Amino acid sequence: MEIKYEESNKSKYLEPQKKQSVDLFLCYCGSENCTPGYSYGPAIRPQYLIHYIIDGEGSYTVNNTTYKLKKNQGFLICPNVLTYYKADENNPWTYMWVGFNGVKAQTYLNYANLNEENLIFEYSKDDSLKNYISEMLKLKEMDYSNELKLEGLLYFFMSALAETRKDSYNIKTYKSTELYLEKSIEFIENNYSNNIKINDIASYIGINRSYLANIFKRNINMSPQEFLVNYKIDKACELLKNTDLSIKAIAASVGYTDPLTFSKIFKKIIGNNPKSYRESAFPNKI
Repeated sequence: MEIKYEESNKSKYLEPQKKQSVDLFLCYCGSENCTPGYSYGPAIRPQYLIHYIIDGEGSYTVNNTTYKLKKNQGFLICPNVLTYYKADENNPWTYMWVGFNGVKAQTYLNYANLNEENLIFEYSKDDSLKNYISEMLKLKEMDYSNELKLEGLLYFFMSALAETRKDSYNIKTYKSTELYLEKSIEFIENNYSNNIKINDIASYIGINRSYLANIFKRNINMSPQEFLVNYKIDKACELLKNTDLSIKAIAASVGYTDPLTFSKIFKKIIGNNPKSYRESAFPNKI
């Protein structure tokens, strides 16, 4: 697993080049000691992004509202929302950030009472948030062990946020769309090998196909078909890496009756055909 890492006197930046997990995965993380008046935006991001202020002050503007923020406070940026933030001219902030996504990202943020209506938080009980990001930034070389550490640190980060809000979180605040999404993913996880169709998912949930497509687009910015295909290919990658099954058997295992069709889709998503992928991952295996 490749990783991008950059470091200067004022900032650090780490980005895994392939995001493996489905539920929750790190897109990038970093830290910066901002110069007076440094700003970013107006811009939108395709993933969730949390900034946590280590020192200093600044402002965050979203939906025509500006928040003045300081040490131990943080702010959430939601996908595809126009935002702007700026360091104070006299006491510029130093902050750390975590960008992430996944089908459970919104649910986990709700655990921490963070959403489009509540974008600001405060965490002052200890240095956990700072320490988790610092540990992420130390993983400059990626192997299977560090991949798991990186994912675990992200979960610890989310857990720390949720811990401060657990008393205010109420399971009834789940939106019906979130429940539909979770049930859809559950159905895919249990039936992806059976050549299921999007209509099968919609029927199982009890909603129409267009409404299902709207839920997926709004929550994870992809169609149900895109998610299903990517899920199948992720499972195929696992089988190619961890078993000696033939390409035909792997195709059948992830719901493709035609190995040629499977190979074409695999190459479109991964960039290599299944055989080349296996050989490049394990050159001595074949």
